Amino acid sequence: MHRILFLLIVLAALASFPVRAQEVEDTIKIKTRVVFLDALVKDKKTSLPINNLTSANFEVFDDGKPRNIAYFTREGQARKPLALILILDLREDGAGRFMKVPEILKSMEDELAKLPPGDEVAIMAMNLNEDEQRFWLTEFTSDRAKLAAALARVPPLCGPREGPPPEGAVPVRPAIQVTETQTEGKPDDVIETEVIKGKNGATVTRKIHRDGSANVSRSNKDGKVQIEMGDIYDMAAAVRDATRKAIETRPNSQVSIVWVSDGIAPIFFEDRDATEKIIIRDNVIFNSLTVEMRTLFKFLMPVAKPIGGWMGLSIYGSAKYLAQRSGGEAVKVGRAKDYGAGLAKIIGNLTARYSLGFALAEDEADDGRMHNLEVRVKAPDQKGKSRKLQVSSRQGYYMSSTAPKEAAAKAQ
Repeated sequence: MHRILFLLIVLAALASFPVRAQEVEDTIKIKTRVVFLDALVKDKKTSLPINNLTSANFEVFDDGKPRNIAYFTREGQARKPLALILILDLREDGAGRFMKVPEILKSMEDELAKLPPGDEVAIMAMNLNEDEQRFWLTEFTSDRAKLAAALARVPPLCGPREGPPPEGAVPVRPAIQVTETQTEGKPDDVIETEVIKGKNGATVTRKIHRDGSANVSRSNKDGKVQIEMGDIYDMAAAVRDATRKAIETRPNSQVSIVWVSDGIAPIFFEDRDATEKIIIRDNVIFNSLTVEMRTLFKFLMPVAKPIGGWMGLSIYGSAKYLAQRSGGEAVKVGRAKDYGAGLAKIIGNLTARYSLGFALAEDEADDGRMHNLEVRVKAPDQKGKSRKLQVSSRQGYYMSSTAPKEAAAKAQ
């Protein structure tokens, strides 16, 4: 009888052990904060991805200080599904004149059709007509027929048009939530005012309307308004709305934006910094597919860029800048077949990445600022010589605010 009782006690203890172990493991997961980043490594000469590296080949620096790589997976291993957002800037004198060409759209459609079933795509069209309408031609879907139908809606949008949204298209809503009080109580339709202070003392004020458009003004350090842009839907607004939608609806996917334009995207430098902050904080990979600029614009650009810079305005190049900062690709396209090839390069480089991670110590409290990240790779070739490699990864991160209470109290 005692032996049976003893066995029952042992069995009960063994049965309860996995539960306790799971509880301990869960506790560790909650308290451990990890910074993850993806790194694309390419041969500098061939531009081809390198896929045979180990964690020993990598070094990660946080504000110049080395971090211990605690998590590592090779390219393609346990990658997250993609939540890919194509933002088509259809200005009639910009990318719009190419996006109505059937061969170009078909080449992009063919590349999207090659994605695995778990990857999803959403397509936004913007800068339509004088009132700068914008629509979701399709929200996130893995249905290749729906993607083909969405791209088929593009040509009629690449020119003057009036009337309701095209069939199947959904108007883009503002990223922020609109309450009844905001809807009823603001005759000027302003539902949010954002003030962005620049490093040089200048201030950008962005007033967002119910329809998602914005009035954006820039004041110098003395408080005098230098320039104002009214009722616009620009790069900052599109990235904000696309990111918010993806983070809310596809939290377990790798969000990536592909910005299709001629590269001209007027945006205040302070506003661009705020946009960078959004994509860095949410770990969004920004990419650009840049079409040929009109000859007239090429001629005017050497004059327009310095004038814009004097006014605190980036005229050209912000898409490439955001791609570099987030670890994405900036691809230029010309011939019709280049569009599919460029999209294939972006998608291929999104899926050929190494995943790295390092743990934050318990006494590291959220300081609210962006920390600079740098990934270095050293790998010898077959002859033992150091290979010339190119590394793309997001160049910053924000600490998680879920620090233990002890660390927060110590920081105060």
